[in-house]
Amino acid sequence: MRLLLISNSTNAGEPYLDYPKYEIKKFLGDIKTVLFIPYAGVTFSYDEYEAKVANRLSEVGIEVKSIHHFTNPVEAAENAEAIVVGGGNTFRLLERVQANGLLDVIRKKVMLGTPYIGWSAGSNLACPTIKTTNDMPVIQPQSFNAFNLVPFQINPHYLDAHPDGHAGETREQRIEEFIELNQDVTVVGLRESCMILVEGGQYKLIGPHPVRVFKFGEKPQEITDLNALKF
Repeated sequence: MRLLLISNSTNAGEPYLDYPKYEIKKFLGDIKTVLFIPYAGVTFSYDEYEAKVANRLSEVGIEVKSIHHFTNPVEAAENAEAIVVGGGNTFRLLERVQANGLLDVIRKKVMLGTPYIGWSAGSNLACPTIKTTNDMPVIQPQSFNAFNLVPFQINPHYLDAHPDGHAGETREQRIEEFIELNQDVTVVGLRESCMILVEGGQYKLIGPHPVRVFKFGEKPQEITDLNALKF
């Protein structure tokens, strides 16, 4: 199983998908065409989303074909050389994946070796559930169960900051609420500019920051070697 799970598509002040494009190219190797899942897009069309991703990945020799062009999305997923799942709203993404009968199909494909790339909501979907997304539940999926490709939850765009004048909960406090009610689940806070490579049963953190790991009954840890964790 090969996964590239990216926290964010774009760093502040940089073009869209610019910072991860070379890691995406390296991860895909000789694969030149990917199937794109645009379902997390809400305030823009799937055509616009596809064009935006295709424009950037064309710079590294990758052709992008969006699943929304296929009359049979299950067949499209079954025939894909690689699957790329974009960010946006995680609830909408999962609802569309479920409605199109893709949840089990994509999971089986990836478990059998088809490369999977996700950023933001796409990384959420690789987890057992989407319960650690940052997104508003704009639509109700059939369940919160996701692809279950990794044995932990990811919180993309993880932030340590508590802005001045903000009286609400921090990101850490929100995750502590989650682990209080899901005590057997590990949560990995994946900071901006970072990604997790899963290959050969091993985990590699790529990027300038450690992850922040949350487990019930333990103090959060700053980790650079995910292989040292027991899930």
